[in-house]
Amino acid sequence: MSMLDYPALAALSAVLREGSFDKAATALGVTPSAVSQRLRGLEERLGTVLVVRGQPCTATATGARLCAHAAQVRLLEAELAAALPSLGDAAAGTVLPVAVNADSLATWFPAAAAGFAERSDALLDLLADDEAHTAGRLRAGEVFAAVTTDPTPVQGCRILPLGRLRYVAAAGPGFLRRHFPRGVDAAALARAPVLRFDGRDHMQDRWARAALGADLLGPAHRVPSTLGMLHASRAGLGWAMAPLPLAAPGLADGTLAELLPGRPADVMLYWQHLRLGTEVLADLTASVRRAARAALLPPG
Repeated sequence: MSMLDYPALAALSAVLREGSFDKAATALGVTPSAVSQRLRGLEERLGTVLVVRGQPCTATATGARLCAHAAQVRLLEAELAAALPSLGDAAAGTVLPVAVNADSLATWFPAAAAGFAERSDALLDLLADDEAHTAGRLRAGEVFAAVTTDPTPVQGCRILPLGRLRYVAAAGPGFLRRHFPRGVDAAALARAPVLRFDGRDHMQDRWARAALGADLLGPAHRVPSTLGMLHASRAGLGWAMAPLPLAAPGLADGTLAELLPGRPADVMLYWQHLRLGTEVLADLTASVRRAARAALLPPG
């Protein structure tokens, strides 16, 4: 006898993936009341709430753990189907949730994803997050793999060094003339407007302290997009830490300028993935490592 009701787990996964009962019903090809009944039955059997109803619906800690278990079961079943073709199409419907930092998504990771897609019919569900927090999604069971700056292996995961993504402190030349008329020094840097991805983005602070011993006290604009931040810094909204692969064309044509030439900041990236031993995860890992070798600076 099965410990879990897998149709109910499918309903749970669909609600959390789609964000609502109506959309989950459409994805599953059933009625919203059927989705609600399955989920309610699972919650009653387990004696705990699995979904926080809202717009969108979100998972409780137990709900997230069950959702991760269901996803792993689907992946293992797909792997079994690959070895036993009579069971059906192995990769059809296989989805790999992966957490990736926004700067990698805007630079080198698309090549990894495209390389993987050339060799597999499995689909990627990419979740963007800060590079210091993507490993947390692994710990919570939300994803199978993550690009992260965290060198500590998550329990049940394998960790591999990828390389260093280089950043430069840059802004438009007009911004530099207005805010640093006498050059970039600690006092001027402390007052100048800065761009941040979100409230957890402190790379600018670390660079300013390392470069000039400055604490950033000026206004901070939030721009939750890697490309948007690059465009905003070029336009003169503030200075930002920009991935060098994206900033290089602007530095070459003069639409961007480094605050302190020759003072980059390197961020070491790692790849962590579940130790499931599946071929599809191995294929994704191989593609990620190839793309990282081609685009990132070597570790060390």
